[in-house]
Amino acid sequence: MRANRFAILLLLPGLFAADALQDKVKSAVARVDATIAKGPFQPNWPSLEKYEVPEWYKDAKFGIFIHWGVYSVPAFANEWYPRNMYNAKDPVFAHHVAAFGPQSKFGYKDFIPRFKAEKYNPDAWADLFRRAGAKFVVPVAEHHDGFAMYDSSFSDWCAAKMGPKRDLIGDLAKSVRKSGLHFGVSSHRAEHFWFFDQGRTFDSDVRDPKYAAFYGPAKPQKTPDGKAENQPDTEYLNDWLARTSEIVDKYQPELVWFDWWIEQKTFEPYRQRFAAYYYDKGAEWKRGVVLNYKNKSYPDKAAVLDIERGKLDAMRKEVWQTDTSIGLKSWGYIDGEEFRTPDSLVDDLVDIVSKNGVLLLNIGPRSDGVIPEQAQRILVEMGDWLKVNGEAIYGTRPWKTFGEGPTQVLTGGFTDRKQKPFTGQDIRFTSKGNTVYAIALDWPGAQLKVKSVTAKPKSVELLGYGGKLTWKQTAEGLAVDLPAKNPGKFAYAFRITM
Repeated sequence: MRANRFAILLLLPGLFAADALQDKVKSAVARVDATIAKGPFQPNWPSLEKYEVPEWYKDAKFGIFIHWGVYSVPAFANEWYPRNMYNAKDPVFAHHVAAFGPQSKFGYKDFIPRFKAEKYNPDAWADLFRRAGAKFVVPVAEHHDGFAMYDSSFSDWCAAKMGPKRDLIGDLAKSVRKSGLHFGVSSHRAEHFWFFDQGRTFDSDVRDPKYAAFYGPAKPQKTPDGKAENQPDTEYLNDWLARTSEIVDKYQPELVWFDWWIEQKTFEPYRQRFAAYYYDKGAEWKRGVVLNYKNKSYPDKAAVLDIERGKLDAMRKEVWQTDTSIGLKSWGYIDGEEFRTPDSLVDDLVDIVSKNGVLLLNIGPRSDGVIPEQAQRILVEMGDWLKVNGEAIYGTRPWKTFGEGPTQVLTGGFTDRKQKPFTGQDIRFTSKGNTVYAIALDWPGAQLKVKSVTAKPKSVELLGYGGKLTWKQTAEGLAVDLPAKNPGKFAYAFRITM
């Protein structure tokens, strides 16, 4: 009997803490609903479909995504290391045991003290992103691993209280805004519901009640028959809404990005409530805000569609976004990453913008806070291109057609490794008023031929080239004679005044 009493006494602090957290969650959810009740947007699709994409985002075209967290410490495989290290069928499992020991002795939580961010310089980051030509910055506020990179009042498992013991998101927000860029955040908290579920299948620290606040709830991702996604319960959904709305309140992001799992059916009323709350706060701040979603989590007009590691093969009426990464293997930092070329990324930017899209390009800093040198060089090269050709990108709108040329673009997500390289005959169009920009995605050679320009222009100029061009209108379209020496690199923007 005494042993039972002692066990109960040991559990009491945890029970009291859980009750206090639930009270805090209820208060946060009540605050969300009270704001919605007074705001212009309500949590239903007809109301949310009245949303309008802000002009700053339509003009920006190019942003930086940042995957940085505890998973940057092992720097192996990809940012799903925390899940896969508990999956006995995954190679990461064996690597972890060999490198760090069994998961019962060294779990994911044990990487947190090694995540120090000791060289993190948010001013230097912001300066690099500005030099890259980006107009907005979106760090991951919380990934699937459940470690908040911000100062969370709902969890002690955050960067402000562990590891770096610094509000990494708050510090970056200040630096980004000081540099004149727009600031956003991403939340991948939804997937945490099941992210550590494999750790419950064997002897690991995920099963230890002491760490439930970090690893939990660690529910199975699939239903017992394996045919459907396991749906989160009300307690988890309220916690998700409380945490996500706190990020909005603390950092006033102009963009919030969600990953795919919020598309689950039980999330629907919470998706609606968050969007209404966020749009109402944007109206209160007198600032246009953007909400990114994947798949069919929101109707087309209620938020901005995002396509992961892929593009569209045609122009879209509604503004949309591609999120892709400088690294082909991982979103977070890993040793032995395979990097994209600046040429291919500039081509993607042009292709996406011509189809009414925006590029959100990810980089993965090391655990100490240093952005890999190769990633920095790529960003600077993109920035150098944009210094010359930016007028054909920023503030433009789609033309009557997105482009012409022989190369077919694959549509949909996860197609980045399957796309064919563009040629000098692949041309993409953007426009500003009476000006059309024809952008050749490689050097065309002796002559540029533009079939889509059928009316005689007033002038034709090559951005970044000081000389005059000779051109003529033919039955096949516009023909422009080009200098013998290639005057630039990557892609070539021709200003056509109509």
